Amino acid sequence: MSESKKITFKLNGKDVQVEVAPRELLIHTLREKLMHTGPHIGCETSHCGACTVDLDGQSVKSCTVLSVQCDGSELLTVEGLEQGGVLHAVQQAFHEAHGLQCGFCTPGMVTRAYRLLKENPNPTEQEIRYGIAGNLCRCTGYQNIVKAVQLAAHRLATETA
Repeated sequence: MSESKKITFKLNGKDVQVEVAPRELLIHTLREKLMHTGPHIGCETSHCGACTVDLDGQSVKSCTVLSVQCDGSELLTVEGLEQGGVLHAVQQAFHEAHGLQCGFCTPGMVTRAYRLLKENPNPTEQEIRYGIAGNLCRCTGYQNIVKAVQLAAHRLATETA
């Protein structure tokens, strides 16, 4: 039997230290040990994207990452986008453009949209659809999700202009 290991990383800008089993998945560490329940457990096979987080500047599905792989890393979850009680432009746009219905996919969608807009601040509709293709939604048909990402892109562009 393998022994647990103490790892440290930045979670939403704060240093955390947690003891994990060698085969423990990041999604379980986040939700069960660190009480960050924004990322959802969906399919547990990497197909749905409900567990998407930002790991060292890349979107990853936390059901496919071992927690020990995150030692020394920087993680951002949907909870970390909001700052000082103010929603991030992506979160606000999802709310205003009705980019959610049941809300199950929303944390992963928002986190992926955040990274997409970091990678491509002015994506076309086709680029948005391609960029979020790894995140599944069963409710919305994606039209309002695409509109939300477009709205967030516009707002972020005007913030930096």
